[in-house]
Amino acid sequence: MAMMPRGNANPLFPLSPMGGRLYTQSLCRSAQARWSPGGLKVQDFRFRGDSEARLRLMAASMEQATGGVEKTAAEEKPRVLEPGAAPFGNFPHYSRFHPPEQRLRLLPPELLRRLFPQSPETRPILGLDVGCNSGDLSVALYKHFLSLHDGETCLDASRELHLLCCDIDPVLVERAEKECPFPDGLTFITLDFMNQRTRKVLLSSFLSQFGRSVFDIGFCMSITMWIHLNHGDQGLWEFLAHLSSLCRYLLVEPQPWKCYRAAARRLRKLGLHDFDHFRSLAIRGDMASQIVQILTQDHGMELVCCFGNTKWDRSLLLFRTKQATETHPIPESLIEEGKERNRIRFWRE
Repeated sequence: MAMMPRGNANPLFPLSPMGGRLYTQSLCRSAQARWSPGGLKVQDFRFRGDSEARLRLMAASMEQATGGVEKTAAEEKPRVLEPGAAPFGNFPHYSRFHPPEQRLRLLPPELLRRLFPQSPETRPILGLDVGCNSGDLSVALYKHFLSLHDGETCLDASRELHLLCCDIDPVLVERAEKECPFPDGLTFITLDFMNQRTRKVLLSSFLSQFGRSVFDIGFCMSITMWIHLNHGDQGLWEFLAHLSSLCRYLLVEPQPWKCYRAAARRLRKLGLHDFDHFRSLAIRGDMASQIVQILTQDHGMELVCCFGNTKWDRSLLLFRTKQATETHPIPESLIEEGKERNRIRFWRE
C-alpha cells in the first residue's frame, strides 16, 4: 500500500487556492449533470450465485462478528446504547433522523441503467454498500434504481441488480437480514471494512460467485467521517484507496466538518472517551473538497457528477475510475448542453 504524500503546510492535502466551500461548490458545478428520461427493459439473465455460496459467505461474516466463538443465549447480553453513543456511526435508528428520501430525490432512478447498458455480460450490476446500518437506505436504493414501488416485487430484480451490504455492527446486520424484502437481491454481512484480511476474504467470495473481480459501483453514504475519526488521516486515505480499487464507480456522501464536532460533543456529554484522532486530524475543513482531492489526485478517479446537497448539507458525489473511462465513455446523458458540457471537460483534461 502506497503511503500518503507528506511535507506541505497541510502535510496531507492542501486546499485549492479557491479555498474551502467555494472550491467544493465549483467542483460540483463543474461536474453537474442533467438526466433525460428513458426506460430500459430488464435483461433475462440467470443469477450465477447459489444458496450454498450465500450461506458460506454469511457464515464467514458471522465468524468474524463473533471472533469464531459461539455464545450461548445465557452468555449474551442485550446491547443498550445511550442516545448518541455510536462511535462507529452504528445508530440503532439512523433512518429516523436521516431518512433515505433525502438522498433518493437527488438521484435519477435510471442512473445505473445509463452507466451500465444492458448486456448479459454486465448483468447483474454488482453494488457494494459500505456502512449499511440496518439496511433501510440499501433497500431504498435498490427499489429506487429498479423503479419498484412499496410492496412491489420483481422476479428478475436480482438478475438486474445485486447489492452486497456490510456493516461493522452485527446487531444492525441481523435486523437488516430479517427485514429485507428482497433477500435474493441484497446480501447483508458483518464486516469491519478496515480489517484487510476479512475484507479480502468476504468480498472476493461474493465477487467470485459472479465471475467478477470488482464491483460496478460502491455506495459510501455518510461513512467517511466515522472512518476518519476512528482511524485518522491515514485511515481515511487508505479507506478511499480500497474503495477506488474495488469499484468502477463510487457514490460518496461525505459528512461536513460540523458533523465531526457534533459527534465529538455527543461523546463528551455522555462522559465517554473522545475519539482518539479527532484533535490531531490534519485533513479538516471542507471535507467534500478534501475527499474529491484524495480520490482524484491520489487514487486515479475522476469526479463525474455532483447531484446536489441534502437538506443536512451533504453532497452526493459520483466518481469513476480513469481506467473505466478509457473503455467506457461517460454517457452523453450525463453532460449538459452548452456551458455545462464545457465545464465537465475540465475533469477530462
